[in-house]
Amino acid sequence: MTKTVHHWIGGKTVEGTSGNWGPVTDPATGAVTTRVALASAGEVDTAVAAAKAAYATWGTSSLAQRTAVLFQYRALLDAHRDEIADLITAEHGKVHSDALGEVARGLEIVELACGITVQLKGELSTQVSNRVDVAAIRQPLGVVAGITPFNFPAMVPMWMFPLAIACGNTFVLKPSEKDPSAANLLAELASQAGLPDGVLNVVHGDKVAVDALLEHPDVAAVSFVGSTPIAKYIHTTASANGKRVQALGGAKNHMLVLPDADLDAAADAAVSAAYGSAGERCMAISAVVAVGAIGDELVQKIRERAEKIKIGPGNDPTSEMGPLITAAHRDKVASYVTGAAAQGAEVVLDGTGHTVDGYENGHWIGLSLLDKVSTDSDAYRDEIFGPVLCVLRADTYEEGVRLINDSPFGNGTAIFTRDGGAARRFQLEVQAGMVGVNVPIPVPVGYHSFGGWKDSLFGDHHIYGNDGVHFYTRGKVVTTRWPDPSEAPVGVDLGFPRNH
Repeated sequence: MTKTVHHWIGGKTVEGTSGNWGPVTDPATGAVTTRVALASAGEVDTAVAAAKAAYATWGTSSLAQRTAVLFQYRALLDAHRDEIADLITAEHGKVHSDALGEVARGLEIVELACGITVQLKGELSTQVSNRVDVAAIRQPLGVVAGITPFNFPAMVPMWMFPLAIACGNTFVLKPSEKDPSAANLLAELASQAGLPDGVLNVVHGDKVAVDALLEHPDVAAVSFVGSTPIAKYIHTTASANGKRVQALGGAKNHMLVLPDADLDAAADAAVSAAYGSAGERCMAISAVVAVGAIGDELVQKIRERAEKIKIGPGNDPTSEMGPLITAAHRDKVASYVTGAAAQGAEVVLDGTGHTVDGYENGHWIGLSLLDKVSTDSDAYRDEIFGPVLCVLRADTYEEGVRLINDSPFGNGTAIFTRDGGAARRFQLEVQAGMVGVNVPIPVPVGYHSFGGWKDSLFGDHHIYGNDGVHFYTRGKVVTTRWPDPSEAPVGVDLGFPRNH
């Protein structure tokens, strides 16, 4: 029997009334297992209204009350790790261990939110003038919204709403309609932890729901993670409607391998970073730049490792990589491989014909490795978002860095080398928001912020960390003066204020 996913509004499940439904498939079998309600603009308005009503009390609640709920929430999430991961595997397709890792990285931000009392401490300067003090404080925005992608249906929402609600905001989450169940469970567990009704709401939907949030007068800010074209649209539309926006876009992450690098370590890293999560992550390494004469040896080492990766259903403990999210996405990813040779690449591994016995209708694709890829080819220019690794050649360090910096994307990058001086130059010269030195996927820990440069980020704030706290709050400066009780009023003085 097909499962139905409804909205979560005002602390309870609310059945969809729009009459529009989206299919959710099991990527390993290709079968439709769930239908998800797609919200109308009116249903979005109901969720925003619930959040606005809850803000009247949550926005002025004590830090002690907020953190007490968050500590309880962290404990419940920890107790339900496997249940959340099972939902991710069932609807996204990633292997269970990878899904558990996603939950763990989301928990980092919940833990950061538990310590929000430190993050929200203000500043005070006393006696800036005679009996004059100046204080800087941060206050919540009100109702804020998050629009999240299919590739991390638990982690990315947890990058947003725990910090937002810890800062005193209320939240409306619009997760991907391709794998919606994890978001509902996150909201239900928050309610069990004691989060007041309406503080966290989940509405499912497509562009209708997105546009309703972007245009809603009661939504103060929008967080987004997704592709660059949609990130541009989110930023432009929400900004035009007077909202604060952080919109994280796509990527083409490069790994520069210098001639002195440990090639075995570099090959291990390239395979893990390119093919983990089936390449469906914005921090995947999708382009390796081999410098000097090491290219052939590095490609061979990558190939040897890639050929051993076991592909299968995510709920099979022996599987190392699962299927792609949809058949349409699988076909799009495959098109970059089938067209690569005509655009000058050497196809070292072609995974487009891969199938899994007993799961022939699943959204399967094997690992693909393209060598000697040109910078004007489709496989290099586009964010493929699948298990396809491009290898480019450069004669020098300078040429490699220039190639990376010429990319319109600037999300993450990495260098593999034994030379500390070269690594130091790289981290200063490369144009990307996150840099790894002998670390292939430099996703920051929760108390640092995540975000890219150039076409990988639209808006001024990165996500989570200090930037996340600043995004979900606004500053206020208060200047006060109290007369000494022993002094009589001085009367009116129309002159320039005396600060000394």
